[in-house]
Amino acid sequence: MQASWKKSLPNLITFSRILFIPFIIYYMLEPSLVHGLIAAGLFIVASISDFLDGYFARKYNVESFLGKFLDPVCDKLLVSSILIMLVYQDRLHPVIVILLLSRDTLIGGLRSAAAAENIVIAAGSLGKWKTAIQMVMMPAILIYENLWGIPFYEIGLAGIYISLFLSLISGWQYMRDFFQARGNRL
Repeated sequence: MQASWKKSLPNLITFSRILFIPFIIYYMLEPSLVHGLIAAGLFIVASISDFLDGYFARKYNVESFLGKFLDPVCDKLLVSSILIMLVYQDRLHPVIVILLLSRDTLIGGLRSAAAAENIVIAAGSLGKWKTAIQMVMMPAILIYENLWGIPFYEIGLAGIYISLFLSLISGWQYMRDFFQARGNRL
């Protein structure tokens, strides 16, 4: 019999990503290098938790429906909240964020429709790359200033543009796969 903490650990780690959001936003509200570094550090820890929850779920063989549901929801809440704050701070153009969030909303709707029709569409590698690039580049945008001669903001912004490109292509692929699986019926 497994210890109850082992059964709960992956979902607690997943849920912790939501708890990081207000702290990251708090430090984003004060535009200084120190606060940017703290916000970036918190975002990095939250992003690492995305790896850890899955690792422990597999290690302890406690993958659950709740975990499969919470993981993408917590990811979206974390990333969406930070993207919206970056628009508020005039660090990202609103159209970028609208496109990223619209794609994610569309895919979420297609996943629900696919599940209702017992259609399984595997997540593509471009979508995973998009998420990975966002998780790596968003801390650079949070730092915002040049540090040690490194233009963090510009590097982060370039990464966000790359993730936007991958997001749009992977969204199109997901839609194509969904409609092909349905026999192109609307």
